[in-house]
Amino acid sequence: MRENARVTSDYKDPYKDHKGDYQELVDEISELLDAPATLENRDFELIAFGAYDSEGELDASALDPVRTRSILTRRSTAAVRTWFEGFGITRATGPVRIPPTPEAGVYRGRICLPVRHRGVVLGYVWLLDYDPGPSERQLAAAMEVTSRIGALLADEAQHGADLTRELRAVLTADPGWQRDMAVAELRTALGTRADTLHTVVCVAPWPSGDPDDAPSVRTVPGATALCTVPWGATGHALALLMRLRSADVLTPATSAAGRLMERSGPGGGEGPKAAAGIAAARKGLGELGAAWREASAAARAALAEPHLGPIADWASIGPYRLLTSLPPEATHDPAVRTLLSPTHRELARTAEVYLDCAGQAGRTAAELGIHRQTLYYRLSRVEQLTGLDLDDGEDRLLLHMALKGARL
Repeated sequence: MRENARVTSDYKDPYKDHKGDYQELVDEISELLDAPATLENRDFELIAFGAYDSEGELDASALDPVRTRSILTRRSTAAVRTWFEGFGITRATGPVRIPPTPEAGVYRGRICLPVRHRGVVLGYVWLLDYDPGPSERQLAAAMEVTSRIGALLADEAQHGADLTRELRAVLTADPGWQRDMAVAELRTALGTRADTLHTVVCVAPWPSGDPDDAPSVRTVPGATALCTVPWGATGHALALLMRLRSADVLTPATSAAGRLMERSGPGGGEGPKAAAGIAAARKGLGELGAAWREASAAARAALAEPHLGPIADWASIGPYRLLTSLPPEATHDPAVRTLLSPTHRELARTAEVYLDCAGQAGRTAAELGIHRQTLYYRLSRVEQLTGLDLDDGEDRLLLHMALKGARL
């Protein structure tokens, strides 16, 4: 009988309440079955894992590419998920044996123990099979442990659903007493975490407004709550409330945004590209509405200006801090309506680059890769179409704002 050796990680789980319980239960199953065990949620995202060794050194035969990737990246690929689900694990109520398939990167056979609560699958315990393998009595005992894991996962899922509902209520409520009431409810749900330093992240566009399609908060280190909210006329965005250690260090939020953006688009790289915005750090929930406006504005700016994105924080978007606060129709000035038509797209780009270059003809021509005389001709056409004088500071300001605003 080999001795149990717990493998630890520097990963910071966003929900610490049950982390020790999960690890102890996984270790209990490993000991019962004398095999390395891994616990994943139903989305194949790693929750806890253990390993066995003989003399204090990890048994190399316990690893194959699929298990190694799951432990290192804390998730499995969509292809791996589809392959394993093909063995019926989503419907199974008892252990499922999966044979080794080297061509799929699965060098060791698996035993999958579905984790269920009230008939609903919430996750899976994975074990590396061995010869002669565990007995039916051992497997039955392990399944009893999975029922305790299921109860914990169900409790955590309910808590996450409550936070999702409360956060969405805050972000969608009208300013005034309705938002104040929503903030009070969220503060109660968060308890002591409500008074910590935090920021808000916006990822947009998000492919679905269905809460069940949103990622689990467990998969985002440092996350407190997340939800989907309406975005624009018909779309959706993902909102994330993030804990921070320092107001000057937004790295956790940037990492979280990148992780979420990987899941924001449909398969095959099709569909609209997503961007993310990060609000300024704040302590407490009193300015949560303002933080969401900042994060949303930064995401809009990142979508409009590629050089700002794909992840932009509120402090870095410059003039878009002002432009995004204006009503959409405010930037639709009649003077530039004709210039912004598809027919004059190249003239509009020329004018914008010229204004970005502070009216310096040499820089503008070099940026556009055209001769100066071509530039002067295009600028004269811009003046004819708009009726604006590009030697006048206020006319330049109007044109510049209208061109930038059109991107939003």
